[in-house]
Amino acid sequence: MRGKTYNEPIEVQKKRFGYFPQTFLWRGQCYNVRAVERCWTISRGRLRRRVQRLCFRVRCAEGTFDLYQDLGGNTWHLERVLPGSGAKRR
Repeated sequence: MRGKTYNEPIEVQKKRFGYFPQTFLWRGQCYNVRAVERCWTISRGRLRRRVQRLCFRVRCAEGTFDLYQDLGGNTWHLERVLPGSGAKRR
């Protein structure tokens, strides 16, 4: 599934079970996660330049989003808004 790619920082305000995103803030709007549809990990590179991410496909009332947590910097990002999800693409 392709969608519009953003790779913008978000703030995960609340997690479910200390792991899954439950509420996140993107561009000043709060999104409540209704379901985590998929989760996976990405680990690439070599020791010093290793990229490690926890990735989540989440469904909210506003649409479906791919989010990831960059484990190296402990930052969260909205990677993509999936097509047909009804989410506002600004």
